[in-house]
Amino acid sequence: MPQLRKDPVLGRWVIISTERAKRPSDFSAPEQGQRSEPDRCPFCPGNEKMTPPEVTRRPLDGDWRVRVVPNKFPALTVEGGTERAGAGIYDRMNGVGAHEVIIETPEHDRMLADLAPPAIAEVLEVFRARALDLARDERIRYVLVFKNHGLSAGASLSHSHSQLIATPVVPVRVKAELEGAAKYFDFRGRCIFCDMVKQETEERVRLVYENERFVCFEPFAPRFPFETWLLPRAHFSGYDGLSDGHLADLAEALHECLVRMNRALSCPDYNFLVHVAPLVGDGNEHYHFHIELMPKLTRIAGFEVGSGFYINPVPPEEAARFLREA
Repeated sequence: MPQLRKDPVLGRWVIISTERAKRPSDFSAPEQGQRSEPDRCPFCPGNEKMTPPEVTRRPLDGDWRVRVVPNKFPALTVEGGTERAGAGIYDRMNGVGAHEVIIETPEHDRMLADLAPPAIAEVLEVFRARALDLARDERIRYVLVFKNHGLSAGASLSHSHSQLIATPVVPVRVKAELEGAAKYFDFRGRCIFCDMVKQETEERVRLVYENERFVCFEPFAPRFPFETWLLPRAHFSGYDGLSDGHLADLAEALHECLVRMNRALSCPDYNFLVHVAPLVGDGNEHYHFHIELMPKLTRIAGFEVGSGFYINPVPPEEAARFLREA
């Protein structure tokens, strides 16, 4: 029988459609987009003049392994003030912020899952450095790092890269998480994400992978098949809590999750989001740094859009088992 499961943070209901239950092999292969050639790819070494002037690189001198550039078509720009204004019942402000591209490797056909954990850790170090640098800008309220891998996940270029968008307001989804986490903390005096880590490592039915500092599991009420969360065992809310040791273990955990997902699901397109507390305001006590990794295996249709419910044909316990065995 299908189940309704409630997300403990957002209070959002998800339908686990056991009548439609699927195995990894039941999902179709990802759409194949046209791959750019290295000589015409703006992210390849030798083509640096095809991008806006770089923000930074690793290492700083010589041949680069990770490179950060402004997005050529930015959603938000760094110039000017917010200039908030009202128009009757409507609010508006200037599109102030930042939009950057993190080029994860100089190798054109090498995906993030193909990189060794130390190379992934270097990418994560750039995430941390850019977020902490942008946090000094008083106009910025939130920094979201995300990755679109593959055509169906929204990637327009095949060369492996992530993006960062810094916004002058806190996104609605993050606000909802903050509010849900704060309610739980006020009621129980504990972080709900810390309690998730404790319960998932004890029950182990949704656990995918763990190491000294990080735990990876399928959430209890996942929106999407094989949705996987990566959380630190210790409580911290943002990039300033990420030590070099954390980066190394997070890189290992992310690598394991991506490799297992590719084995189980034949290299699907995916998105991941890095969720941190806002740069201003309360949140450090009850909000918990985490990454949400979501393969693109199903489509959102009218029911999901109209109701806010998600229909997931793979129980998270089954998804975790497939990924553990991959």
